[in-house]
Amino acid sequence: MDAIVEAALKKWPNVPACTGWLGLDARGQWWMRDAACQALGSFQAGCAAGDVAMKGSLLKHDKLIAFIQRNYGVDEQGCAWFQNGPQRVFVELEAAPYSLRLHEDGRITATAGSSASENGQHCVAATDTFLDEHGHLYLAFEQSLGRVHSQDMLLALAAIEDGRLPTPTEASLANLQTQFAFALSPQAAGAA
Repeated sequence: MDAIVEAALKKWPNVPACTGWLGLDARGQWWMRDAACQALGSFQAGCAAGDVAMKGSLLKHDKLIAFIQRNYGVDEQGCAWFQNGPQRVFVELEAAPYSLRLHEDGRITATAGSSASENGQHCVAATDTFLDEHGHLYLAFEQSLGRVHSQDMLLALAAIEDGRLPTPTEASLANLQTQFAFALSPQAAGAA
C-alpha cells in the first residue's frame, strides 16, 4: 500500500466504505460506475451482456490505474477492494479477484495486488488450474484465483502441454467462488 494511503488511514480512520462504484472485468480493465450506471443493473450482468452502459466508464488514465492496482486487495470475507486514501472502495468483479496475463518468457502477471512485483508487474506462480463451464481458464496462486486473459489462451495451452502448468480440473465458477472464498459482488454480499 502507498505510504500516502497509510498516512490518510491514520489521519481519518473512520471513513465509511463504498460499494458498487468500481468494477474489474476479466481482462483486467477497471470501470467507474456512477449512480445512473448502477441503476441499470449489476456489473456482472453488464459484462455478460456486453453492455457498456451497465458496466460503466472504462478507466484509461495510466497513473490512476497504477494507483488502484498498488492499493488493491481482497479482505477476509473474500471481497475485493481498493484503498483510496482513507476510504475503502469495494470492487465488483466479472470473474475473479485477478486477471492474469501469460508471457512468452513464461512469466504470469496479475492485474494487481500480488506479493511479488517486477518492474511494476505483479508476478505470480500458479499452483493449480481450473476450467469453468464456459471454457475460461483460471489459475490458483497465493491462496487466490485469477482468470487467464482471453488473448493468452494459446500461451496457456502450450504451458499445459509442456508441463509448466498443471492439467486443468473442471469446476464451475460458483464452486471456484466457494473454494477460493471470494465474492463477485461485495455490494450484493453486504460489504461496507
